Amino acid sequence: MEEQAILRPKNAAELADLVAWAMAEEEPLEVLGAGTKRGLGRPVEASHAVSVAGLAGIDLYEPEELVMRAGAGTPLSVIEAALAEHGQELAFEPADYGALLGGAPGGQTIGGVFACNLSGPRRFKSGAARDHLLGLHCVTGLGQVIKTGGRVVKNVTGYDLCKLLTGSYGTLAVMTEVTFKVLPRAESSLTVLATGPDEVTLLALLRAATGTPCEIAGAAYLPPLAAGRSAVGTVGRAGRGIAAVRLEGVAPSVRYRSGELQRLLARPGIEFQTIGHEESLTLWREIRNVTLLTRERPLWRLSVAPTAGAELAAWAAELTNERLFDWAGGLIWLAVKESWARESGTIREALAGRGGHATLVRGPDWLRREIEPFQPLPASLRALTERVKHSFDPKGILNPGRMYPGM
Repeated sequence: MEEQAILRPKNAAELADLVAWAMAEEEPLEVLGAGTKRGLGRPVEASHAVSVAGLAGIDLYEPEELVMRAGAGTPLSVIEAALAEHGQELAFEPADYGALLGGAPGGQTIGGVFACNLSGPRRFKSGAARDHLLGLHCVTGLGQVIKTGGRVVKNVTGYDLCKLLTGSYGTLAVMTEVTFKVLPRAESSLTVLATGPDEVTLLALLRAATGTPCEIAGAAYLPPLAAGRSAVGTVGRAGRGIAAVRLEGVAPSVRYRSGELQRLLARPGIEFQTIGHEESLTLWREIRNVTLLTRERPLWRLSVAPTAGAELAAWAAELTNERLFDWAGGLIWLAVKESWARESGTIREALAGRGGHATLVRGPDWLRREIEPFQPLPASLRALTERVKHSFDPKGILNPGRMYPGM
C-alpha cells in the first residue's frame, strides 16, 4: 500500500469540505484523533487519513454546572489538567491504551475517548463514556455538519445520536466537538485487599462487595502473575492472587466504610489489608490501563455478567496465566499465547449461553485482518447496522471495515 497522506483540517468547515470531496471521489478515509488507538479493530485500507488534532481547545467550562465543551482533537491530558484545577474529573475514568497498543501513554484525545467509548474500573458505578456525553457536533459521510444534544440532560423523543455515535469508532461520522458531564473528584480513597484460598472464592467476595451498602468504586481480581507486577509494594510482594475493592469519598466516610466492608465480607480463610490514597491511585491506574499483563501477546477483552466471570475462571486459568478480572468479574482480560492467536471461535464459544462479547484489543495486523476483532453480529443486528451505516455514510468512506467487514 502506498504511503498514507494525513489531512489536517483546521476547523469543522474544512473537515466538511474534505469529507464531501472524499465522498464525490469515493475515496476512503481513515479517521484519526492522535492515532493512539489505530490498533483497535480491523486495519483500515485507505490512502488518505483525516486527523481532527487541529480541532482542539476547551471553549466552555462551567465548574459550578459540571459541564465542559471541547474540540474533539483536544488531548485528554489537557482536559484532565483543567478539571484537576477545580477538583473535578471524568467519572467514567477513561482508560489510556497508548502503551497497551505499542505507543506512548498520555496522547489520546477526548474525541477518541468517546468514539471508542472507553471506560475504566468505575464503569459499574458511574456508567460508560456514552452515559456522560451531553452533546456533540460532527460531520457525516455525506459531508453534512450536524449537531445533537446540548449542555444539559433532557428527556426528548427521537434518536439518541450521542449514544449511537459513541462507540462507533469513526465509522458513522467524524466528531468535531463534544459536550460532557464532569463530577467532583473524591477527596480521599482507600483500597481493601483480600487474599483467600482460591480464585473463585475471591471473585465471589467481589460480587458480595457490590451488594453491600458501602458504595464501592472498583472491584478487581489480580491473579498472582498480574499482582506481582504491581508497583504497589503490598500487592507486588503478596505472592498470591489478590481481590481489590476501592472506596472513595471524604476521609472519615472512607475509613468507616472500610471497616464495615471488612466486617461484612469476613469469611473463613480470608485475610484483609488496606492501602491508602496514593497507592490506591497507582493500583487502579495499573488496572485501568491493563499494564499488569505482558505486552508481547494478543490481548482479548471479555465482557460478561459477573457471575459468568466466576464460571469462566477455571477455563481462563487453563488458557493463560496472563489474565485479570475487573468489574467484579464482569470484565476479563486475557493475554493469550501466539498458538491461540487464531482461536477466536474457541474463545467466543466459551461465552455461549452466558451472554456478553469478546473483543480482540491487541494483535498483529495479519490477525486483525484474518479474524473479526469485534463480536460478530447476528444476522438481524448486522442488517440494522448496515442500514445505519448507509444512512450516515452511503459511500462507505469513513473508516471502512474497521469494525466489521464490508461496513
